Amino acid sequence: MNNVLGTPLQPCCTDPLTGFYRDGICRTGPLDTGRHVVCAVMTEEFLTFTKSRGNDLSTPVPAYDFPGLKPGDGWCLCALRWKEAYEAGVAPPVRLEATHEAALQYVSLEALRENQVAA
Repeated sequence: MNNVLGTPLQPCCTDPLTGFYRDGICRTGPLDTGRHVVCAVMTEEFLTFTKSRGNDLSTPVPAYDFPGLKPGDGWCLCALRWKEAYEAGVAPPVRLEATHEAALQYVSLEALRENQVAA
């Protein structure tokens, strides 16, 4: 598995545990219809935006062992949700080394680079 830079995919976040397979890695497969492949660092602005679009990531859901996200948390986002946020000017920062190469089917590397986490 490679990232958008063409190097081995790195883990995104293990606390909270993210990824479609809840293994901390933004990898994808046939069951992942949302393509949870963009490793993003949550911001208040993005959490408010995604909640307004019907995807509340900030409220805990104990039944699904979901703690709710807060600014600074890493999370594997659906590529199209990240693109939507990018187009609205509220895209959260991205960790390129932990963003699966499949993200490039939905968003450009240039857009991702514009929003990469500062080193």
